Amino acid sequence: MKSLQDTALSMLDLVSVREGGTVADALAISLRTAQHAEALGFTRYWLAEHHNMPGIASSATAVLVGHIAGGTQRIRVGSGGIMLPNHAPLVVAEAFGTLAALYPDRIDLGLGRAPGTDPATMRALRRDRVETEEDFPRDVAELQRLLAPAQPGQSIVAMPGAGSNVPIWLLGSSLFSAQLAAQRGLPYAFASHFAPRMLMPALEVYRSTFRPSATLAKPYVVIGVPLLAAPTDEEAQFLASSTYQRVLGILRNERSRLQPPVANFLAQLHPQEQAAIDGFLGAAVIGGPEAVRKGLTALVQATGADELMLVCDTFDPAMRLRSLDIAAAQWRH
Repeated sequence: MKSLQDTALSMLDLVSVREGGTVADALAISLRTAQHAEALGFTRYWLAEHHNMPGIASSATAVLVGHIAGGTQRIRVGSGGIMLPNHAPLVVAEAFGTLAALYPDRIDLGLGRAPGTDPATMRALRRDRVETEEDFPRDVAELQRLLAPAQPGQSIVAMPGAGSNVPIWLLGSSLFSAQLAAQRGLPYAFASHFAPRMLMPALEVYRSTFRPSATLAKPYVVIGVPLLAAPTDEEAQFLASSTYQRVLGILRNERSRLQPPVANFLAQLHPQEQAAIDGFLGAAVIGGPEAVRKGLTALVQATGADELMLVCDTFDPAMRLRSLDIAAAQWRH
């Protein structure tokens, strides 16, 4: 059975804009967090594409990947993910080909098939494009071709991009991307940090139907894990109330900036709202060092994940770094 120490640790950053703070503050906090994660030995640091959300500043994802990679030395930096329906594959290939030239062997290209936003913003991003189920597999295949070495007579060549072989990951919260990742022999990241319900079925589909490829000989699984660690369980729950408020805002369609923690926040909610937050954060690990060790170990043993992608936000950025310190200490020992 796989142990926590056999599993890589990484981080996904939403680049949260805090109440009373600015986008510039959020970007500076993100870079400091990436530098801290690198010092702790994390494998990669990913940034998520979202649009038209007042509390998230990661919409220009490729720009942020370059910013974080430029401020770190070794850690892999990438997208978790680029929402492919919003972009032409050639544009993505050129952007990430440029990043790969600037930061060799450090760039990841995670791809999702959701728009990462609301319908009105989706229309603003896509203009008149109508997405079909066949588009995502076709666009993934086109990206693979554009990032591979150019072939004789190839009419469209990504420059930069051709021959960069930027690693492509497929992201998902259902069975669709799990099946596609298995068919293409690509690594797979499941979005259990916000949609844990289909985690186990998706991993079963991915592993059972996986076909080895030139880039990956056997399945490789990353799972998203909401994390909040503190010296005590009680303090961790208090700090996590900022995340609870964010989730409640998503459920109510009342999005806002990241809010300060509130004591006994969950107890003030209707039982149905409490249950909805619990479902959203079903894979969360929240507590003191012992609870964090047990929670992360249980996830690894239940899923056999090769890598845990931590999603950690606190209103006070120093508490975020401390949370990563506690998780890393349990991971090492």
